Amino acid sequence: MRNRLASMLLAGATLMTAFGAQAAEKVTLQLKWVTQAQFAGYYVAKDKGFYEAEGLDVEIKPGGPDIAPAQVLAGGGADVVVDWLPSALATREKGVPLVNIAQPFKKSGMMLTCLKESGITKPADFKGKTLGVWFFGNEYPFLSWMAHLKIPTTGGADGVTVLKQGFNVDPLLQKQAACISTMTYNEYLQVLEAGVKASDLVTFKYEDEGVATLEDGLYVLEDKLKDAKFKDNMVKFVRASMKGWKWAEENPNDAADIVLENDASGAQTEAHQKGMMTEVAKLTAGSTGALDKADYDRTVKTLLGGGSDPVITKEPTGAFTTEITDAALK
Repeated sequence: MRNRLASMLLAGATLMTAFGAQAAEKVTLQLKWVTQAQFAGYYVAKDKGFYEAEGLDVEIKPGGPDIAPAQVLAGGGADVVVDWLPSALATREKGVPLVNIAQPFKKSGMMLTCLKESGITKPADFKGKTLGVWFFGNEYPFLSWMAHLKIPTTGGADGVTVLKQGFNVDPLLQKQAACISTMTYNEYLQVLEAGVKASDLVTFKYEDEGVATLEDGLYVLEDKLKDAKFKDNMVKFVRASMKGWKWAEENPNDAADIVLENDASGAQTEAHQKGMMTEVAKLTAGSTGALDKADYDRTVKTLLGGGSDPVITKEPTGAFTTEITDAALK
């Protein structure tokens, strides 16, 4: 009798477990880049059970140099992606209807890092120099900035020569370029880790130059938002993700450890990830996840002001919604 009762209890527990697993809604997140503290909030939300508490089973897919989040989304490989607003708006204008549903990053971490020995002390000094620039959608803020400065990107004494930069800092270390693209939380730290002193560098933050554009927002396909169940899942996803981000801000070292635990490549180091998390926390600080319309308008204005070759050619419509964050923040 006792064995039969134990079997019945075990079967019931198994059934409840199976029911719970079945009830959890699957959500796939595609990151913009590899597993690192840039995305700590999502890994924290998964590790700390914030997604599970919302009834979600979230898969986090790392990105990489050959992965374009918008293409993954359009191809059905993800429900939601992390992307930069300039790339998302350019992609939307080309026919892939991306919609921003949340904006965890309040500030931009993008900058140009230059060798002081190049003689560059101000943006006007870029003329005649070679500058490293990321592509694959990351070039848009740079191109807009040069357009605002009225500096051609076609070379020559009055323009700049654009070096298509890989996702490393080699062009600066090898002096192939006077300046390279860096993020405050990643490549800049790599330059310092390579032995270059901060005193030997000059940096220009896009935020300080008045051409900062929004980075690391959450995007979905417009048609998906017609589905009430999908919208409900996104509300839960955003709410849990922002809990993850706020926890990461308050516990940067522990958040970095969680990221390292999820790094299947084993390529990241503890020191770099902890340094990265400290800098990333400065960019998410003050954000509730809701898109600030003023920040959005500033980005659009910057992208439209691209001279004869603007990043986008017209004011976007329907490129963001506050419905998800309005519900998530209640």
